[in-house]
Amino acid sequence: MFKRGLVIRDGDLLLRPLRYRDRDIWNQVRHINRDWLSPWEATRPEIEGDSPLPSFAQMIHFQNQELKAQRSYSLGIWLSDAGKERLIGQVTLGGIVFGAYRGGYIGYWIDQRYASRGFTTRAVIALTQFAFSELNLHRIEINLRPENEASRKVAEKAGYIYEGLRPRYLHIDGDWRDHSTFVKENPRI
Repeated sequence: MFKRGLVIRDGDLLLRPLRYRDRDIWNQVRHINRDWLSPWEATRPEIEGDSPLPSFAQMIHFQNQELKAQRSYSLGIWLSDAGKERLIGQVTLGGIVFGAYRGGYIGYWIDQRYASRGFTTRAVIALTQFAFSELNLHRIEINLRPENEASRKVAEKAGYIYEGLRPRYLHIDGDWRDHSTFVKENPRI
C-alpha cells in the first residue's frame, strides 16, 4: 500500500518519508549525534569491490523505491511544535516479506537531545500499528545489541517480547555483533 504523502501521526509526532529537501537538517542532526549513535550504527563489512556508502540523494531515491515496492518504510520522526516540524530521529519498518511469513523488522535512532522522553517508543508503537492494520503483517522483530539498555526499554514499552539471542547477527560499529531479538505479533491475524 504505497501512498504519496504518507504520514503517520501520534499527537505532536509525525512519521513521514524523508525528502530531498530534508538533506541539510538530516545531515545536521546526524552530525550532532555522530558520537552518540556510532556504537549502535549499522556498518558494512569490508568486502572487496563493494560500493561506497550512498549520498543523501541516493539514499532517498533508494528509500522511495523500497517504499513503492512495499519492502521498507523508512520514516523521519518529526516533532511538530507551533506549526514547525523538527527532525528528531528516524524509524524504519524494513525487510518486509509477504506470503507465508508476513513480517518485517523495525529499527530506529533518536537525536540525543530528545532521548528518554518517550518519542522513540511512540514512533515504534505508531509504526507497528500501521504495519498490523494497513499492511496486515503478522510478525515484527526488533533486533538490538544486548548492552543497549535504552533500546531494550523502547522495545519492551512498545509491547515487544524477548525471543532470544542471535550471535554475530548484524555488522554494527565495525564488527559482527550479538543481538537480542524482541517480537510482536499481530493479535488480529
